[in-house]
Amino acid sequence: MIRLSNATLSQIQTAATPRYDRAALKPGIVHFGIGNFHRAHQAVYLDRLFNLGRDHDFALVGAGVMAGDQRMREALAGQDYLTTVVEQSAARSEARITGGMIDFLPVGDATAIIARLTDPAIRIVSLTVTEGGYFIDSSGVFDPTHPEIRHDGKHPLAPRTVFGLIAAALSARRASDTPPFTVMCCDNIPHNGSVTRSAVVGVANLYDPDLANWIASEVAFPNAMVDRITPATGERERRLCADDFGIEDAWPVFCEDFTQWVLEDNFPSGRPALEEVGVEFVADVTPYELMKIRILNGGHAVIAYPAGLLGITYVHDAMGHPLIAGFLEKVTRDEIIPTVPPVPDTSLNEYAELIVTRCANPKIGDTVRRLCLDGSNRQPKFIVPTLADRIAAGQPITGLALESALWCRYCAGTTDAGETIAPNDPNWEKLQPVAQEAQSNPNAWLGQAEIYGALGNAPILRERFAAALESLKSDGVETTLQRYIAGEL
Repeated sequence: MIRLSNATLSQIQTAATPRYDRAALKPGIVHFGIGNFHRAHQAVYLDRLFNLGRDHDFALVGAGVMAGDQRMREALAGQDYLTTVVEQSAARSEARITGGMIDFLPVGDATAIIARLTDPAIRIVSLTVTEGGYFIDSSGVFDPTHPEIRHDGKHPLAPRTVFGLIAAALSARRASDTPPFTVMCCDNIPHNGSVTRSAVVGVANLYDPDLANWIASEVAFPNAMVDRITPATGERERRLCADDFGIEDAWPVFCEDFTQWVLEDNFPSGRPALEEVGVEFVADVTPYELMKIRILNGGHAVIAYPAGLLGITYVHDAMGHPLIAGFLEKVTRDEIIPTVPPVPDTSLNEYAELIVTRCANPKIGDTVRRLCLDGSNRQPKFIVPTLADRIAAGQPITGLALESALWCRYCAGTTDAGETIAPNDPNWEKLQPVAQEAQSNPNAWLGQAEIYGALGNAPILRERFAAALESLKSDGVETTLQRYIAGEL
């Protein structure tokens, strides 16, 4: 067994290791939210680029403000910021050690973080802070009344949020005539760059409207579409890393072998040549983004809640259930794909088929519970907009209404077999009583304005949702799915 560190890299024969001199790397990117997805995605692309001998002045520095960031910092610091990334297809697994991260700032230390962000060498600030981390309401509008945001507005030099820290650093760079860095969101939300701009500008506007206007006009926030299925790390993954590769890694990353990154080319202060390692730079990421969010992320929701209610643990097992697979195929074909505009050089049907293959990959060990997580933040981004477009066009919504009803049943807290579902949403304490009330009053669920907005009052949604919920309550998940697939719901 080899414990991962700089000193042991030369001993590792079971994984690809960095071919560049890590000691010669220089920081160019500060990344907030060093989680599994970042380390399986952005960090891997950079590692590949550094292996080509390119752009060694764009090394990563980690940053964060949450308790989870501190745990990650401690784990990575103990292994010199190296990570084992295990890429898995159904047929094989391959490991690589990535070494593009060279530091991790003290978590929540506003002074240290702002100082690093003010360094002219930092030309990009990137972030993955989860879909629910942007302080936006159901219509996608930034909420300046959130207590954390109000704190940052009152204490601009001691902010607690990522956006307050970015605003403070941009203010300092402006004052010193240092060109602003580019803010590159890598989170899985529609128009993620624009959403991030709204958050940073919104914080700045609370204490310095002139700064807010300058950020809005002078700072680049490119939109991006990012994709790679990356489960959480647990004892299973640590054991597999040790057993299969002989590497002791405190926090390895397991992911699928598929990866995609489409990025708007808007980096006034410079960027690494990521096109050399597969990143697609485009003028407008919108069609790619809409395809991925509606077909993949919406599809994940379609899989998640029937599987969760049937007590299925792993996503690949859910895909092996003919009714869940049939539900996904029909909803995607009949209701989701028709709302997605054409994507350059892409067949939407082939893209959907690829997603089925990816979700069925047994090596990943992705859990149904992970897909079910945080529906209150994911549904308004991945399902509700598709519902809105279908309703506006006068098109059927039976399958999407059923997906919403399945989510409601899941949040009520028991499976079809009567087993208790553990809380699985930051807003679970609020969602569960509403879900339970909805079993006799379906409109209570759709009345959650922060999730459905005005759409919750649409007569067709109320009708189809109530019918689906009644079927689930009376006859269970499998019978309801059978009816939907047969066109009888």
